[in-house]
Amino acid sequence: MKNLKERILELKKEKNAVILAHYYQEADIQDIADYVGDSLGLSQEAMKVDADIILFAGVHFMAETAKILNPTKKVILPDLKAGCSLAESCPPDLFKKFIDEHPDHIVITYVNCSAEIKALSDIVCTSSNALKIVESIPKETPIIFAPDKNLGKYIISKTGRDMLLWDGSCVVHEAFSLDKLIEVHKQYPDATIIAHPESETHILQTASYIGSTAGMIDYVKTNPNNQFIVATEAGILHKMQQEVPHKILIPAPAKEDNTCACSECGYMKMNTLQKVYDCLLTESPEIDVPENIRKKALVPIERMLELSK
Repeated sequence: MKNLKERILELKKEKNAVILAHYYQEADIQDIADYVGDSLGLSQEAMKVDADIILFAGVHFMAETAKILNPTKKVILPDLKAGCSLAESCPPDLFKKFIDEHPDHIVITYVNCSAEIKALSDIVCTSSNALKIVESIPKETPIIFAPDKNLGKYIISKTGRDMLLWDGSCVVHEAFSLDKLIEVHKQYPDATIIAHPESETHILQTASYIGSTAGMIDYVKTNPNNQFIVATEAGILHKMQQEVPHKILIPAPAKEDNTCACSECGYMKMNTLQKVYDCLLTESPEIDVPENIRKKALVPIERMLELSK
């Protein structure tokens, strides 16, 4: 009897499908993916795909981005309910009103938002390239930055830009406990703290390195230290540990006690190996983006990808 992973790999070949997975997916899904990456890497990879079907093991906005970039390909998501607290914190009708109230501002949106929000934007960014993109805008041009206020505050602190921030955030990155982090650091005094810029300011102030998931992995690979406390969704530890098997990686502790005492994204974990198999088998649920929205959303994404070369 073939196991589930073997059956998925067979189906993938049979259907000429590619599996793209985010670092926050469960380990079994990362292991069968053709490509595992952060939002920028996944966007860039989605543009290169020559398969007929893209199975996106991530959350809804990521699969939408793949569809925006590949309108002729079938894009499927293992669980349609795999949303994003950050994307949901920015409803399109309210955001449009916000933009209309500040007509002279250029609109930069973090990729963690819906296709409708991207369609209202001038340029999209990811945590990998947000600083570069903000710095590409002339200093005299006022900026609206949405939806992540924590990433926005971090960019302001690095660039000195006066940006108008939308009041959105990611529940996963706001779940870290500073008190518990201090306690963990006492247990591992030699550990270097690294953090994702979606985290709150008081967490970022403890970090020796702040960057995207891909950036964090690169930092751990190249830094001579052997111990790291990692403040982002705990799914990243799987790929990170594969890259540095000899190093000690400790997930930053969450305020609430949960199964791993770390911060996990319930949405990301909605995708399972069984759902990946079922999704490939039935080629559903399929992601659809209305063409008028897709065309508008494509422009700011392409601007981002051009600036990220």
